[in-house]
Amino acid sequence: MAYRRTQAVQERLDATRARIVAAAHALVAERGYAGCSVALVADAAGVATGSVYRHFPDKGALFAEVFRTATQREVDAVAEAGSKPGAIEERIARAVETFARRALKSPRLAYALIAEPVDPQVEAERLVYRRAYRDIFAQVIADAVDSGDLPPQDPEVSAAAVVGAMAEALVVPLHAGVASRRTVPELSAFVVRSLGAPHARHS
Repeated sequence: MAYRRTQAVQERLDATRARIVAAAHALVAERGYAGCSVALVADAAGVATGSVYRHFPDKGALFAEVFRTATQREVDAVAEAGSKPGAIEERIARAVETFARRALKSPRLAYALIAEPVDPQVEAERLVYRRAYRDIFAQVIADAVDSGDLPPQDPEVSAAAVVGAMAEALVVPLHAGVASRRTVPELSAFVVRSLGAPHARHS
């Protein structure tokens, strides 16, 4: 007869896994991806290194889970900002500013999520969420094109360019841990202008 875990055992395993992921998240936010190791995560989580490997086969699998958890929060925040009612330039600006301001609040973590060299498993997660950001902006752009608030354009191509511009504009400030007070408004204004919004804000 196959062994079945009791609910209490499963709850303990789930709690340990969650503690490991939370510890890894905190370490990435403090040290970046390169500054983390499974041993450091285990120590921070208060478990043996072997316990980490019982939940995750290697560092890549562990940090892929960290990236999924951390990035989904950011995607959800940007999606919410872009879905609020308002003129098209306001919706676009809110989404861009939400992305940028949240990134600049935790620069080490954001740099790891956006640009730091990572294991292939983590890079795969990064691409998934770049597509998620693209889809958010593509929907906003498509709605605006349909309503005549933006000129005709391919929403997916434009959205991919927006995501690339946001990431590129923030890479150096995030790596340095400091940004000019003009970084966010200038980035927002650039994106709005680039999409052809009729009432684009000027800096």
